[in-house]
Amino acid sequence: MKIGVLSDTHGSLHYFDKAMEILKDCDYILHGGDVLYHGPRNPLPEGYNPKELSKKINNINNIIFTQGNCDADVDQMVIDHPIQSPYVFTQLGNLKILLCHGYKQDKKELVEMAKKFNADLFIYGHTHIKELYRDGGLIVLNPGSISLPKDNTHSVAVIDDNSLTLIDINNNEVIKELNR
Repeated sequence: MKIGVLSDTHGSLHYFDKAMEILKDCDYILHGGDVLYHGPRNPLPEGYNPKELSKKINNINNIIFTQGNCDADVDQMVIDHPIQSPYVFTQLGNLKILLCHGYKQDKKELVEMAKKFNADLFIYGHTHIKELYRDGGLIVLNPGSISLPKDNTHSVAVIDDNSLTLIDINNNEVIKELNR
């Protein structure tokens, strides 16, 4: 099974298309929130087009969303998939996954919650800074932001049977890899 992970699209159709070129063969796609709205940022993300982005998202059948701090009730009116809040706890294949945006609680508390739920993988967004590491038996992943990265690299993550990989969506280069 192959799982794609992205977060913090903030309405950028341009970077969503780049991300989907990498994630197009995934069995599932997990989105860490902040889907359509950019928040009080200036300038807008490149390719900002939330209307067209929502149409594109609605044509994807294998995507799971958690709600971010920039996601509002009106977003659910234009996105056909449920935007779950504040957490998604799911099992995909043999992986138990806790997914949330990560803005309502301290990351340390969220990591402890994932361990309490016996999750194999904790995924969050919000910081726009990618992370991939082990905390005991738990893997912690932040795929970074595809549209407004604070670490200067637009990125996604891919999970397969053997590894988790952070990938730069502008050049398809591996940034970091962790064996499962």
